[in-house]
Amino acid sequence: MIIKHSQRHIPLKRYGQNFLVNKNTIQDIVKIINPNIKQILVEIGPGLGALTKSMCQFLEKLIVIEVDPNLLLLLKKRSFYSKLIVFCQDALRFNFIDLFHKKNQLIRIFGNLPYNISTSLIILLFKQIQVIQDMNFMLQKEVAERLISIPGNKSYGRLSIISQYYCNIKILLNVIPEDFRPIPKVHSVFINLTPHTNSPYFVHDINILSYITKNAFQNRRKILRHSLKNFFSKKELLQLEINPNLRAENISIFQYCQLSNYLYKKLNTTLKTN
Repeated sequence: MIIKHSQRHIPLKRYGQNFLVNKNTIQDIVKIINPNIKQILVEIGPGLGALTKSMCQFLEKLIVIEVDPNLLLLLKKRSFYSKLIVFCQDALRFNFIDLFHKKNQLIRIFGNLPYNISTSLIILLFKQIQVIQDMNFMLQKEVAERLISIPGNKSYGRLSIISQYYCNIKILLNVIPEDFRPIPKVHSVFINLTPHTNSPYFVHDINILSYITKNAFQNRRKILRHSLKNFFSKKELLQLEINPNLRAENISIFQYCQLSNYLYKKLNTTLKTN
């Protein structure tokens, strides 16, 4: 069943607006999220409110972040608007840590993310991961595949490593283009990202891990002893039991964490001796 979208709003390309309109898909998503009245839920990009309306049936209050003021004017006319706490701003500038301190409770975040900001937004949310219970997002299928990719795959890269370092990630629903208006040229998936409670990975400094992976994958066709030559000698790579002749996509997350921690100690030793 398709929900008719408002003819009064023309979707804007600059905001990446593709509105979910399939009622069955919306119901499936609500079941997946399984909202609880006692939880703090935040929707990024409520759009025309199709998913928002269904979620509000299970909540006293729902926080929504919407950058487009024209959409907020349409939302004001909806019957469920009284349940909304509205922030008219760019989600990339929203401070979830402040919200956590106000509510003193972990936050659940969900939404049909605009494709043009999805990767940047997820990376931003990782930086505030300590206040997040979980995240449930509609994403372009290609982005989701990068999030869950494992070593040896073409889609495996920096985003795979950083995402899996922070979260357990599951694809929960495949969504066809016809479930949206306007119909996008790409397929979508609905995914869950839940922060690790007992992480299998550890680094002393996430910035070093980010920096190493950036250099490795910027030159992904090069072997490690060339792409990471500014950080590690061939001897050091062998010492860490990492084959210096492998390429970036062949190295596991655990091995990248090893490299990060080795470099962290190396840098700190250098600082102490100087």
